[in-house]
Amino acid sequence: MMPAQKKILLLGGLRYLLPVIEEAHKMGVYVITADYLPDNIAHKYSDEYVNASIIDKDAVLKVAEEKHIDGILSFAVDPGVVTAAYVAEKMHLPFQCSYEAASILQNKMLFREYLQQHGFPCPWHYGFSSVEQVLAREAEFSYPLIVKPTDSAGSKGVSRVNKKEELRTAAELAFKNSISGGCIVEQFLETVGFQSSADVFTQDGKLVYSTYSDQAFDKKATNPYTPAIEIWPSSMSQTYQQNLDEQLQRLFDLLHVKTGIYNVEARVCPDGIAYIMEVSPRGGGNRIAELQSMATRQNLIRAEIQKALGMPVEQLTMPRFDGVWCNYILHSYEEGEFVRLEMDENFKRQHVVDMGLTVEAGDRVRTFTGANTSLGTLFLHFDSREQLDECMQNASHYIRIVLQ
Repeated sequence: MMPAQKKILLLGGLRYLLPVIEEAHKMGVYVITADYLPDNIAHKYSDEYVNASIIDKDAVLKVAEEKHIDGILSFAVDPGVVTAAYVAEKMHLPFQCSYEAASILQNKMLFREYLQQHGFPCPWHYGFSSVEQVLAREAEFSYPLIVKPTDSAGSKGVSRVNKKEELRTAAELAFKNSISGGCIVEQFLETVGFQSSADVFTQDGKLVYSTYSDQAFDKKATNPYTPAIEIWPSSMSQTYQQNLDEQLQRLFDLLHVKTGIYNVEARVCPDGIAYIMEVSPRGGGNRIAELQSMATRQNLIRAEIQKALGMPVEQLTMPRFDGVWCNYILHSYEEGEFVRLEMDENFKRQHVVDMGLTVEAGDRVRTFTGANTSLGTLFLHFDSREQLDECMQNASHYIRIVLQ
């Protein structure tokens, strides 16, 4: 008798799920996608679509039970992570951490409090539930500072505030983008070198695959705090990388995590301290796991599917990189109608490994305010960091977005 086909429930419907669906199908897995937007692209590639809000934990649990799923993921979909952890716990399915741990990690205020409580480096921070509360405590703040929703993703609603006159606008934007109606005001930590955003993987609670990136921003973008370029391997010194590994392992021990992928943001500051900024129990956006899998020849997406389905997970090891890899986020400085993407032919032939364009001719293009307004990604490969830096400093010579 043939074993029953495994079923996995993926929360969300964005393009970031397409490689997960493709990998699951290679493994013979039946894929169900769920959210409240039936026209999202991932639903066209899954085996079945269910209309349910991914932030409604009990609605998703009902779907999961009715469909008799074997695993659940909210891969690269930040709003669904807590729901995925909740469903997994209720149905006794594998997940990288408990529902309680996921709730801490996914709420920026709770996470800051947890770091502080357990002696991790942490910026000063305040949590609020209204704009009026923010303004009432203004005298306690020092500038510059960062204002952001407690629970949004993709840099939506995040602002740097340099003076008190900017505070109200920043707070209003943060609350507008918060799912739960919460806002955090925290110290702006200057960065030495680059901030890092990369995916790591634990097996039986141990950090077995860890890497860091150089995450760069486009100062000319509408939102200059939305990542525009990510580079591997990181230029961060090995001393700091080792320190962050140790911090992450201590955090994972405290949270009693299991097996799975995490997106980690970190930075080194002028005080000589390495700070963990965010740890989310999901694959990162901007196709991070895809690029890292390609660059390190270790398939993080397959390992995460194996974990979710309770299958043996292939052993991952600390990654090594062949050359220098770059995730270039395509974006526009102007609004208009997309016509085409133009690239220098030599640049394309020598350095472009993969192109994931998310717009078509005639689509309306907005300026770069967050990950949701990007036009796609380019995976680039270079022989050296010097070669990459030269190209990125002159990116407009090689890459051009044509609008009308």
